[in-house]
Amino acid sequence: MKIFQQYIAMILVWVLFICPTTYAQQKTYCNPINIDYGYTPIPNFSEWGRHRATADPVIVTYKGDYYLFSTNQWGYWWSSDMLNWNFVSRLFLKPWHKVYDELCAPAVTVIGDTILVFGSTYSSNFPLWMSTNPKGNEWKEALDSLEIGGWDPAFFLDDDGRFYMYNGSSNRYPLYGVEMDRKTFKPIGTRKEMYLLEQWRYGWQRFGEYMDNTFLDPFIEGAWVTKHNGKYYFQYGAPGTEMSGYADGVVVGDSPLGPFTPQSDPFSFKPGGFARGAGHGATYQDKWNNYWHVSTMGISVKNTFERRNGIWPAGFDKEGVMYCNTVFGDYPHYLPQGEADHLKSRFTGWMLLNYKKPVTVSSTLGSYAPNNAVDESIKTYWSAATGNKGEWIQSDLGAPSTVNGIQINYADQDAAFLGKQTNIFHQYKLYSSTDGKKWKLLVDKSNNKRDIPHEYVELEVPVTARYIRVENIHMPTGKFAISGLRVFGKGMGEKPEPVKEFVVLRTEKDKRSAYIKWRPVDNAYAYNIFYGTAPDKLYNCIMVHDANEYYFKGMDSQKTYYYTIEAVSENGISERFSLLKSE
Repeated sequence: MKIFQQYIAMILVWVLFICPTTYAQQKTYCNPINIDYGYTPIPNFSEWGRHRATADPVIVTYKGDYYLFSTNQWGYWWSSDMLNWNFVSRLFLKPWHKVYDELCAPAVTVIGDTILVFGSTYSSNFPLWMSTNPKGNEWKEALDSLEIGGWDPAFFLDDDGRFYMYNGSSNRYPLYGVEMDRKTFKPIGTRKEMYLLEQWRYGWQRFGEYMDNTFLDPFIEGAWVTKHNGKYYFQYGAPGTEMSGYADGVVVGDSPLGPFTPQSDPFSFKPGGFARGAGHGATYQDKWNNYWHVSTMGISVKNTFERRNGIWPAGFDKEGVMYCNTVFGDYPHYLPQGEADHLKSRFTGWMLLNYKKPVTVSSTLGSYAPNNAVDESIKTYWSAATGNKGEWIQSDLGAPSTVNGIQINYADQDAAFLGKQTNIFHQYKLYSSTDGKKWKLLVDKSNNKRDIPHEYVELEVPVTARYIRVENIHMPTGKFAISGLRVFGKGMGEKPEPVKEFVVLRTEKDKRSAYIKWRPVDNAYAYNIFYGTAPDKLYNCIMVHDANEYYFKGMDSQKTYYYTIEAVSENGISERFSLLKSE
């Protein structure tokens, strides 16, 4: 009996003090979503180094699961919970096509018990695929060649059984739509113009990082249609995928083919923060009929088309205005668990604890400096000198804090791959410490066999820590490089004071633009600027770091706007400034 008691005591010691934190099913996720993004398959797109890339995502709900299709991935994913995505390897195009043309910006829809998939093309010999068992990778051609073709295609099945196709990607021409015969998939009549950008009125549609049309006209692309309460919401991406302001706009009509009336502002918009952009996507409903929007996030460093995917809560307000909630959009958010009001944020309230805090590392490659890993920009990264086991990075939070979750964003430094790889994986160990001397093992993924380029772990039991350390065990390729080691939780200090002074100076020369300025708050690392065309519809937000001014050029020149601002720190969020009216 005594031996048995000693044995039980040893087990308790192991569980309580030695073993790494255990995990139940995570209740949260963090953008960019953590899927095994393929490496670009296009050789001349890799002039600055081989890298992962995808965009133009579509998610549909089918037989209780979520199916995600995205550009040039040589397959697709399915998930039962919108957190754990399982890749299914498949080439959809015919053998005579170049493999790097595989399923670009696909159209996906569900008709009855069948899922349909079609890729972008300007030719007439791309097949339309169908499946009643996509989880089992069972597909057949619904049509040998969908003659109508089209780049950035999208399908829409109305509830009266009529079927439509949309397409277009251009900085000269509009998006188009046409009704199609459901049996033959041939067009009924001629295609109609859906919408062409009106940059002269809507400032956010202007091309360029600063919405100034410096060298190109803006692009419109990525059609998608959602029907809600008898209205048709025709969605589109603009003004350019490589820009932080890449967004999805929406026009609203009484018919699938218009005419449409624009909403003044983009409904899916994320121009600030760690990973920027929220354009060219698709709106879908989860198992509880809550709306979500999946869209493209930009990196655009190694190549213009170096991109990722993000998922945001979305919906329609009581007046029928379509919105997408991207506030703190790359911080931890709650996964769907039941019916929900997405006007109420799904943000966990876990703040970023290590913004520009001290970093120590095992080694550094060239100018890829350690603090690039904590500067809240996915465009910059730290790289170790090697990809060997034992390379490490350590973040000092500055003071003991409550840690709830950690995101490890790997960067592509000296990657050797082109195209999709299905047998690669990351392995690491994650530690915490209160003094930098004694370390607790939080996560042990030394036996992991999954590719996790944007790893996010939610701790089942939060820990108090000042230091977080990641030790490399295995890299799938290249160096051990991190674009964002992001630690989330709550600091133990006071939340920031509210902003005391805030002005919005709208120019007389161009009502699309304004100069925004505010008095800085001492202990804030960022600010959220909210704006909209009605006092109760401030649905868009711009997160600004390290500044107390912002030049905004994204307004509807013919509308009055309303603004407010809040300060953000590791300890929480301030009260908002009183509402400002800008005419």
